[in-house]
Amino acid sequence: MSTDKYISPLSERYASKEMQYIFSPDMKFKTWRKLWIALAEAEHELGLNITAEQIEELKEHAEDINYDVAKEREKLVRHDVMSHVYAYGVQCPKAKGIIHLGATSCYVGDNTDIIVMSEALKLVKKKLVNVIDVLSKFAMEYKALPTLAFTHFQPAQPTTVGKRASLWLQELVLDLEDLEFLMENMKLLGSKGTTGTQASFLELFDGDHTKIRKLDQLIAEKMGFASCFAVSGQTYSRKVDTRVVNVLAGIAASAHKFSNDIRLLQHLKEVEEPFEKNQIGSSAMAYKRNPMRSERIASLSRYVMVDALNPQITSATQWFERTLDDSANKRLSVPEAFLAIDGILDLYLNVVDGLVVYPKVIEKRLMSELPFMATENIMMDAVKAGGDRQELHEKIRTLSMEAGRNVKEKGLDNNLLELIAEDKAFNMTLEELKQTMDPSKYTGRSEQQVEEFVEQVIAPILEANKELLGIKAEINV
Repeated sequence: MSTDKYISPLSERYASKEMQYIFSPDMKFKTWRKLWIALAEAEHELGLNITAEQIEELKEHAEDINYDVAKEREKLVRHDVMSHVYAYGVQCPKAKGIIHLGATSCYVGDNTDIIVMSEALKLVKKKLVNVIDVLSKFAMEYKALPTLAFTHFQPAQPTTVGKRASLWLQELVLDLEDLEFLMENMKLLGSKGTTGTQASFLELFDGDHTKIRKLDQLIAEKMGFASCFAVSGQTYSRKVDTRVVNVLAGIAASAHKFSNDIRLLQHLKEVEEPFEKNQIGSSAMAYKRNPMRSERIASLSRYVMVDALNPQITSATQWFERTLDDSANKRLSVPEAFLAIDGILDLYLNVVDGLVVYPKVIEKRLMSELPFMATENIMMDAVKAGGDRQELHEKIRTLSMEAGRNVKEKGLDNNLLELIAEDKAFNMTLEELKQTMDPSKYTGRSEQQVEEFVEQVIAPILEANKELLGIKAEINV
């Protein structure tokens, strides 16, 4: 590995080999050659003077790209596509005259971008489905474990650990729906010519509009797509890149919310991300167990969410049929969004698969706050026994404030139940009051909601995508 030049951390530290390959030069230039073969085959099938022998020669050299020839040629002509046309022609002397026939650079450039993004979306979906799978198992395992809920990060009516996990799951389900819609509607640019009018192909096919329409359809089918865009300029609409990266940014937002919750729960010592035997939490404080994986999720997620602005601005500033100020930006913003989201999903899967729950800590915190939340039930029991509702309400309010001061100002345990037991207006013993402190009485339908959600929503998703399940996340550092 070279140590004297910058290497992107996205490839060095975060993204998987699979995602790196999708955006590699090999994937790009092999796809160019597949597109040139598809164009030649389609033109041959539609009657142009292209022979089966020429097509076979192109296929023989579809994979063995002569990069050295292309690089030397590019130094001379300063054009990457024509350099690779030349290099391909050197390997295929019989076919060199028909390579790229009628096409413009965007035929290979833009169609390849769509193909590469489509392949990358498949990998994103695979990892997202696996996160949903593992997280749903976690939700079911802890569906009935009561825990203190928070609104405004202030103690609120109890929920369960599994129900909280279902909130993370719900966001991922929404992301999957967006992702699948996007994937189902990806289209190729096709062969549209220099300004999208297909004028060069009209000349090649002697004005036969039927054949030109068929040309696009054949290319789409040969490259594994249902169709091409009906209209375009020289390029496909850069709105496509906006849609793609927006979906990635949505996944990033969901992952960020999850990572924030885990970081807060780890501070509370209720739930903890995986921590390896020899892992060092701090160089100075040996006792620390910092949530570094969740922090990395948050960090990378912010990058993707901000990066989504790049394609939007690029799309908004394209001039007429094309302008080239999109190129450098696209080379950065789109691949790096995918590399980052790939790393995020690996981390997400790794964290969920190794989450550690501490029920005793959860119970202790919940029980310290539960008397405050049980006051409505206590008051109603006292009313049933003949008490005055208004009087009891005022007493509960006053006693709650006193117990709160004991906790916050004096550092004492919550003694609200003792205070209520001492007040004769409630006519309840301390033992009777303690019997109302069963946390499961205050979690509502949390357990049932988790069961219904997993059965009705998650299970069909996993069944429909069962061939994608079973991967294990590997994180580099």
